[in-house]
Amino acid sequence: MKILILCTGNSCRSQMAEGVLKSFDSNLEVYSAGTNPSGKIHPKAVQVMKEAGVDIGAGYPKNVDQFLDRSFDYVITVCDTARETCPVFLGEVKQQLHIGFKDPAEASGSEENILMVFREVRDQIKEQFSQFYRENLQQKEV
Repeated sequence: MKILILCTGNSCRSQMAEGVLKSFDSNLEVYSAGTNPSGKIHPKAVQVMKEAGVDIGAGYPKNVDQFLDRSFDYVITVCDTARETCPVFLGEVKQQLHIGFKDPAEASGSEENILMVFREVRDQIKEQFSQFYRENLQQKEV
């Protein structure tokens, strides 16, 4: 099963979702990319994922252009901007979905408040992608 998760910067939400899906099933081919990738993964995304036992520290933002000619079972947008600007894929895409989350990188205030927002979004991603996995990907017992 091949899955591409798209966001704008590919620095927070899509990276966290990629890490979450990979933690559910190591046989999944999961990639993430951005329509306008930033220079690096947000350090707080790495921190809160590590707290949850998922290491995304080796990842880096990638441009969606490098995936346009590949085939995917699912292309999932996780932010509204990526959804609106999602490019046309030349490879086969069986299903396109949108599972949106607010951008934790826009959080402001104290360090603890910003971390709280990152943790909230992490937990929402884990919950929503767990449901997606159970309903669409998990091998059904026969």
